[in-house]
Amino acid sequence: MKTTLSLKPAEVKKDWLLIDAEGLVLGRLAVVIATRLRGKHKPQFTPHVDCGDNVVVINAAKVKVTGNKLDQAILYWHTGYAGGIKGRSIRARLESAHPERVLEKAVERMITRGPLQRRQMKHLHVYADAAHPHDGQAPKLLDVGALNPKNRRV
Repeated sequence: MKTTLSLKPAEVKKDWLLIDAEGLVLGRLAVVIATRLRGKHKPQFTPHVDCGDNVVVINAAKVKVTGNKLDQAILYWHTGYAGGIKGRSIRARLESAHPERVLEKAVERMITRGPLQRRQMKHLHVYADAAHPHDGQAPKLLDVGALNPKNRRV
């Protein structure tokens, strides 16, 4: 008899990954990060368990966007008041005080919504520059640019 094994939360082993986002395409990078956060790259993936890895992203302010999306793509949000829809281009977001939020939102929107998404997003650590406080975890370097030539823009 063949049975499907379901991973228990206590059996999960989380690795620490370090990704340098400098020169990488935003959407392609977000796909790789979302896959690692969910744990879909692991053979024991279980959809209802947080079995993904911890991901540290550095140089998020130096991420690239293809085509004219830098000025034409508008990221919208609503204030909660009547007529309170606001929007800002990706260029304005990347030049603001918190450029790492562009990548965080791209990854967040690629993960299934709900309580599990909120738990998985806590394992994503994005920093605008090269400094990060996670040296103690000894994260392994993941070269996203080498996975596919389309991932990197010069």
